Amino acid sequence: MNIAFLTAHEGVEQIELTEPWQAAADAGHTPRLISVKPGRIQAFDHLDKADTFAVDQVVSDASVTDYAGLVLPGGVANPDFLRMDAEAVAFVRGFFDAGKPVAAICHAPWTLVEADAVRGRTLTSWPSLRTDIRNAGGTWVDEQVHICRSGPNALITSRRPDDLKAFCSALLTEFAPRTAGAPAGG
Repeated sequence: MNIAFLTAHEGVEQIELTEPWQAAADAGHTPRLISVKPGRIQAFDHLDKADTFAVDQVVSDASVTDYAGLVLPGGVANPDFLRMDAEAVAFVRGFFDAGKPVAAICHAPWTLVEADAVRGRTLTSWPSLRTDIRNAGGTWVDEQVHICRSGPNALITSRRPDDLKAFCSALLTEFAPRTAGAPAGG
């Protein structure tokens, strides 16, 4: 199954991209890097430049129908850039409209707020997003990982890089192919 990893052209927290990417690949999925511009993205280790990664597809050419799920890595700048790009926001919204699982870590829920995807949902994030999530109609919880199934899709969220092991485990469970009638995680 193809899994979309959506990032801006710079500012993604490298470990929040690479660890879920490797977990998805190890589980037999095909991770694909989607970005707002072609070429390479610049990842960061907190505030320091880290590695660059090749973009597989520009978001303006991407279709939700080609992907089984979406991963939104964090980093402070990454989701801030994404929420200012109408095509990126529409792509994210498309996963909710299609009922496909979405996983977001750290600051990534800022993009979910912009896509009006947190209203009526419970999620976690980096603590500084708590007020933004509440103002957008969501319920914020301080948990290592939270899976919300109260909407049309599973929404998997985590707070920070220290939560990556639990985040990766939860997203792999939710992204697993389902048999007809099987509940998520079962």
